[in-house]
Amino acid sequence: MRTRHLGCDGPEVGAIGYGAMGLSWAYGNREGTDPDAVIGRAIDLGSTLIDTADVYGPFHNEILVGHAIKGRRDEITLATKCGLVLDGVGGSDSRTITRDGRPEHIRAAIDGSLRRLEVDDVDLYYLHRPDPDVPLEESVGALKEVVEQGKAKHIGLSEVSVDELERAHAVHPVSAVQSELSLWTRDPVDNGVLAFCAVHGIAFVPFSPLGRGFLTGRLDREALEDDDARRGWPRFQQKAFAANQRIVDAVRRVAARHDAAPGQIALAWVLAQGAFVVPIPGTKRIPYLEENVAAVDVLLSSDDLHELDSLPAAVGARY
Repeated sequence: MRTRHLGCDGPEVGAIGYGAMGLSWAYGNREGTDPDAVIGRAIDLGSTLIDTADVYGPFHNEILVGHAIKGRRDEITLATKCGLVLDGVGGSDSRTITRDGRPEHIRAAIDGSLRRLEVDDVDLYYLHRPDPDVPLEESVGALKEVVEQGKAKHIGLSEVSVDELERAHAVHPVSAVQSELSLWTRDPVDNGVLAFCAVHGIAFVPFSPLGRGFLTGRLDREALEDDDARRGWPRFQQKAFAANQRIVDAVRRVAARHDAAPGQIALAWVLAQGAFVVPIPGTKRIPYLEENVAAVDVLLSSDDLHELDSLPAAVGARY
């Protein structure tokens, strides 16, 4: 696979990474899924940026990833996150997610992540979301300590504004920003975050680059399982889902010209946003993983990009 750098002084990674969240979080039934096989195949294909977080599961996802990368640690760039906490009891879908960016929480969280991943350090450690009750400078200061202690090599932020990026960057260099970016979510383009990353040599790591599966054109709303979080999200409600089909229809037209799958076109558009962009689509199925990775070979023309850039905004909020 072609490679890209994770920030100015960061590691070289496959142009398409792998987001492990769906192996244990949000997207319904995982019966029959073999995380070792899926992650192993991702590494074999060159998707060397493996992304997880302590809140996925919670904690279970890091354990899965840790087991899957045993013996292959030196082949990958490993990223995890802290700063989101599930409150309450019961399953993950019945609990409330809160933010915790306190330095003491970050110090404890990294140790827990390293223990579950069974590694000595991670390559990239994100603050999953800024905590409005904690000055961002204090949270980033704790991330800086994690780097100084050799527990992480680089730091990142997720879902931040340009102002927050500037403030964080003044405390410690930010190597990566992870936010949602796809053909139906263009907030980082509109709010200037993508441009800021381009100018300052920061990698941009889009999560949900396939619109949570919608942009593959394979999604059947009625077939979503009861525990699939998408059933409750605005864009997946019946009227919005039907209205948003026009986005998929346009992607299919471009895909037909390239003899490609719609999801590959969606990923190719994300990759075309800049050489500093490294999307992390996730999947539980090896055939879909292989399809995603093959998107690096899809080269969109200027006409293709113009057509895709002109698509209407999605109906419904993200969450």
